[in-house]
Amino acid sequence: MAIKELTTEQRNPASMHIDTVSTAEMVKIMNEEDKKVAIAVGTQDAQIAKAIDGAAERYKKGGRLVYIGAGTSGRLGVLDAAELVPTYGIKSERAIGLIAGGQGAMYKAVEGAEDDTDLGAKDLKKLNLNEKDTVLGIAASGRTPYVIGGLEYANKVGALTISIACVKDSEIGKHANIAIEAVVGPEIVTGSTRMKAGTAQKMILNMISTGVMIRQGKVFENVMIDVLPTNSKLVDRAGRIISAVTAATQEQALEALKKADNDVPLAITMIKTKTDKAAAQKLLEQYNGNVSEVIKNN
Repeated sequence: MAIKELTTEQRNPASMHIDTVSTAEMVKIMNEEDKKVAIAVGTQDAQIAKAIDGAAERYKKGGRLVYIGAGTSGRLGVLDAAELVPTYGIKSERAIGLIAGGQGAMYKAVEGAEDDTDLGAKDLKKLNLNEKDTVLGIAASGRTPYVIGGLEYANKVGALTISIACVKDSEIGKHANIAIEAVVGPEIVTGSTRMKAGTAQKMILNMISTGVMIRQGKVFENVMIDVLPTNSKLVDRAGRIISAVTAATQEQALEALKKADNDVPLAITMIKTKTDKAAAQKLLEQYNGNVSEVIKNN
């Protein structure tokens, strides 16, 4: 499909006169259009769930989440990868964001990089991509050559491939094991896919990466528990986390944390299963460190 025919490149009737309306009306038009984004993402629930399950299974085996995209799509991938490290305490090499043109393209466009199919494959080769990894190809237009080249290479090595686009029957979807296509319609400013399309992509990436982390046991109930209490403030926070999910007092929580050598999931397991450190460690090992699974089955 020609670029001019893509949904993301069409003019939006609702914003045809956005350049002449009042600022308040301008904001209202933007807001009304943004409301459509969540609905579009919601049509992809089944595909997003498949993506989470597939990526979580490979991540558990030591695989990585690798994001690949160009322009806004690439920057959103880099952002998602970067945020996972401090949020869930994972190692930076377990979530990697690649953008066409390299790191400098985060701040300044690199001409022609996104049109290079071979570059996508080359960037993934440098990572020694393997069958345990998951590659998320992101392109609002669904046709970026850099992303297509990356997905083709990922398929060759047996990695799980997921595409995220904002058009129906996307080109990148044809090169992915799981195609996610949230059609948000024409942009408020024609072709400015940093707007509705960018919001949709961010939402989808948030859902996938958060879902993968939940499946790794990084969350108990709805609380992040894989935190590292490396100073007094964080020790206090860890105590409050333990107290919140176990109904223990702050004093009891901090005592358990101390006995668990500042390991929050271990302290929670000790309290919830009424076991000592050694027994709780065995339970966590049995369930791959997933506190939710330990509690559910004991």
